[in-house]
Amino acid sequence: MNSAPSTEPPALPTRRLRRWWMAVVIVLVLALCAWGVQRWRGPQVPAVQVQTQPLVRTLQFSARVETLSRVGMGSTVVGRVAQVHAREGDVVQAQQLLVQLEQAELLAALQQSQASLAQAQAQLTNLRTNSRIGNQAQVLQAQASVTQAQADWQRNEKLVQQGFLSRATLDEKRKALDVAQAQLQAAQAQAAASADGGAELKGAEAQVLQAQAAVQTAQAKLAQTRITAPSPGKVLLRTVEPGQIVQPGTALLQLALEGPTQIVAQVDERFLDQLREGQSAQVVADAFADQRLVAKVVSIAPSVDAQRGAVEVKLTLDAVPPAFLREDMTVSVAVETGRVAQALVLPLQALHSAQDRSLQAQVLVLDGGQAIAQPVQMGLRTLEAAEITQGLQSGDTVLLPPTQAGQRVRARLIGGAD
Repeated sequence: MNSAPSTEPPALPTRRLRRWWMAVVIVLVLALCAWGVQRWRGPQVPAVQVQTQPLVRTLQFSARVETLSRVGMGSTVVGRVAQVHAREGDVVQAQQLLVQLEQAELLAALQQSQASLAQAQAQLTNLRTNSRIGNQAQVLQAQASVTQAQADWQRNEKLVQQGFLSRATLDEKRKALDVAQAQLQAAQAQAAASADGGAELKGAEAQVLQAQAAVQTAQAKLAQTRITAPSPGKVLLRTVEPGQIVQPGTALLQLALEGPTQIVAQVDERFLDQLREGQSAQVVADAFADQRLVAKVVSIAPSVDAQRGAVEVKLTLDAVPPAFLREDMTVSVAVETGRVAQALVLPLQALHSAQDRSLQAQVLVLDGGQAIAQPVQMGLRTLEAAEITQGLQSGDTVLLPPTQAGQRVRARLIGGAD
């Protein structure tokens, strides 16, 4: 006979359900424990470990290439350009002809002054030879006439005393003697004028000197028609063509004279405290970035440009400038303004303002899982990092923002493991 079916639920599914609920509870408990531990340990924050390493500070700015001497060549006289013997980029030597002006008028003036000089010299030569000899002959003749007249007067005086001649005859002889003496004085004066140091000779010599000065002036003006290079250099700019009328004071050519190449920059006055003469630097031309040139600071202007708020800084290259370095080329300069061989270095973002104004700054260090404020003293600073001279030791863990003082955190070293 058939038995009636049982109404009791099976026991096995009930056990499984209980086990499942127990597993869920255990997972939840473990999760809650892990969450509690995580919360107690605090969140992970970025951190750096203080290390000893070299620290170099550089100041970077743009500059231009300039030669030590740059001159504008122009004319000192008004004239028409006959020939131009230089082009932009030409290398020229000292006294090399660059521009030639027309010379016809000045050549004629020179020839005229030379003719005047020849005439004055001939007159002086004639005065020193023929005139001097003639004047001396006249003096001798006048002296002979005086001697003769004096002898006649003395002889006639005796005859008058003896009664052989009248007194009137003696007076005539006296007049003849006076005339002879006057002629002698005139001849002596003429001879003295033509003698060395005499007025006539001095006048002739002055005329010669004046004519010589006129010749030198004409030669100087003629030489001004030749515009030449004062020393070896390179032509940078040419603004003159044949046939052009030039005026004094107008630059016709720009020359960069041969000499040391300088790097000239206008540096913001805010960085003036970092610059010193003798500091080393590296120079790079944008078009030749793979070729770095070594230079040094040679001068810092004593004044500041008020309009730009900048100070002029000049550098010179340690080696001979390469061929690619051209006048007025823009270059980038990096001047080494500070160096510490072994320094405790921290990034600037790790530094906070100190509450105590007597301290420079403070940092947050990890101590027992907690962020602790630590005052520090700084040394050399760059745009990205700073040297710590007091307050930290090598190996200390410094927390980065946004960590707050007193917060429990876990460090996540940048570039390393937790």
